[in-house]
Amino acid sequence: MNRIDNRPTSFYEQRGYNRDIMPKTPEQRNFSTFNYFTLWMGAVHNIPNYTAVGGFLLLGLSPLQIMIALVISSVAIGILLAANGYAGSKYGIPFAMHLRLTYGDMGAKLPGILRGVVAGIAWFGLQTYAGALALIVLLDKLFPGFSNIGGDGKFLGLTASAAIAFFIFWLINFAIGFGGGSILNKFTAVLNPLIYIIFGGMAIWGVKVGGGFSNILAYDLTSNTHASYPVILGFLVVMNSLIAVWAAPGASVADFTQSAKSTKAQVVGQIGSVVVAHILFAISSVCILIGASIFSGKQEWNILYIIGKWDSLVAIVFAIGVLLMTTISTNATSNIIPAAYQLSALLPKVITYKRGVIIAAVISVIIMPWKMMENSESIFMFLNLIGAILGPVAGVMIAHFYRVIHTEVDLDRLYFDTNNPPAGLERLNKKAYIATIVGVIVSFLGFIPGLKVISDLSWFIGFITAAVLYLILKKFGKGQVKQHEI
Repeated sequence: MNRIDNRPTSFYEQRGYNRDIMPKTPEQRNFSTFNYFTLWMGAVHNIPNYTAVGGFLLLGLSPLQIMIALVISSVAIGILLAANGYAGSKYGIPFAMHLRLTYGDMGAKLPGILRGVVAGIAWFGLQTYAGALALIVLLDKLFPGFSNIGGDGKFLGLTASAAIAFFIFWLINFAIGFGGGSILNKFTAVLNPLIYIIFGGMAIWGVKVGGGFSNILAYDLTSNTHASYPVILGFLVVMNSLIAVWAAPGASVADFTQSAKSTKAQVVGQIGSVVVAHILFAISSVCILIGASIFSGKQEWNILYIIGKWDSLVAIVFAIGVLLMTTISTNATSNIIPAAYQLSALLPKVITYKRGVIIAAVISVIIMPWKMMENSESIFMFLNLIGAILGPVAGVMIAHFYRVIHTEVDLDRLYFDTNNPPAGLERLNKKAYIATIVGVIVSFLGFIPGLKVISDLSWFIGFITAAVLYLILKKFGKGQVKQHEI
């Protein structure tokens, strides 16, 4: 099947598909290298990522080693995005259909729910609340006493000021998600130059108050280290942690590569953007956190707390404003857009993309994410859980596309007539399910005492285990893979 699909949309509508999950036509594939280069920039510089670097500084690595580990990790993330995005850029299919390609139309529902509905909606709420905390700091600086509005009274578990900040930020995130990829492109085009200006400026500030770049690199972290890892293992732990953060977009990246002008555009754009963004992030995060620590005389890990202590209101407004914008960008690309597409794929005749955005946004409030953030350990446990699940999913998807079907897809069979499925169609790829479940189980072995190293490397172990087992099952299972199985 030629990758350029010129069939009219009515062809797919008659087969039971809505426009949101149809393969993109050549006219709709308008994402250039520049678009991909800007897409992920905002997803790197956000509040949780800066907090994560504070944790990396407790692994026993030096500041320079952490910077190098962050850049190496970015290369791995870029390769994951480009490799798993190839199906989308070659055939114009979204993540929902990429899952069907691997797991079958019935089998795609569970991994789709885990990625789009569970991970997407839950993290949309959590990121929105994290952004609301930053918004409170900003509003309190602009309107002194804002954080004391309503006193100790609570609304749905939130103080009045937190509720106001949350719903303001929620509405902004909802609007960006509702507008889809076109609005996101315009948003990131404005955001990315500001990222270089603000975080570059903050890095310069960190170096200045820290007494110079040499002081930053020479900063002794050993007295604050919670765990000491050999250098190689420390690098792998940092890589696993960062890839786990990107596990969700790494799995559903076809939702963005389906609009690529070419595979080259998404490969160069995605790898280039992630690596360049992480080079700036590696330098700025280490310089800001360590510089502030040297300046204050105590360990500083909370970037919002650091910014909040500045004397310049203008600097505070710009810095927190950009942090808020990067959180919005992350929320759109990693959470609300994939959630909406997955809801649409689950009930294609009822839920469109925009209806999916509405449903996901409403549920994100109903689950009261601020309750989940009352205990920081529960947040990281949830992130590790999602990473452990989606690592095996990505492993099976990549193994299937490259080694089982050798990147060849019959769109006519993939988008079969839902009212009259063709004979011999595999509705559930049992081998893919077995490999995925085993990969998840192996990843969870890290919770057993004495096997913590598995938990530290859960995404890698789950990805490799599931991919290798799936290929073994396919090779030695009954029969050979045929196009009718897709």
